Formats: sequence, structure tokens, C-alpha cells
Amino acid sequence: MVTKEEVFDKLKKILVETFEIEEKLITYKTHLFDELDLDSFDAVDLAVVLEVDTGIKLKEEDMRPIRTISDIVETIHKKLHEANHIES
Repeated sequence: MVTKEEVFDKLKKILVETFEIEEKLITYKTHLFDELDLDSFDAVDLAVVLEVDTGIKLKEEDMRPIRTISDIVETIHKKLHEANHIES
């Protein structure tokens, strides 16, 4: 089972490498749009990269409430957990 910390570390790596965001700016409380200046196009790109990396498809309704790094970590972790229970 993947931990929330592992999801956070992977997300941080993606944000640094794909969006050229300084690692020190990325915490659980960081707001994606207000603090990292991501826009809706970036959010779609992020969802695609996360899907490729994790195998988890994020639907529009999954993405709509996401505002912070913590929101993404919780969503991905929950979906990975659900996927593991289905496969078991």
C-alpha cells in the first residue's frame, strides 16, 4: 500500500519537474492556484501526469474540489486504496 507521504513525494517531484515550481514552496497546505499560480489548464495537465504515473484516472468531479496539495494527496491516496481493494 502506498502511503500519503509517498504520494506527496511523487506529487512534489512532478510539480518541480513538470511545472518548474521551487520545491521549498510545496507543502501540504500550499494552495495550487493562489500560491503556485497554476490555472485550470495546468490542473488538467497535472491530472494527466498523475494518471500516467499512478494509473489512477481523475475525473472532473474528483478535481473540482481540489485546492491544496493536501487535497490532491488525499484524493490520490483514497483512489489508490480503493483500487487495491478492488484488485484483491
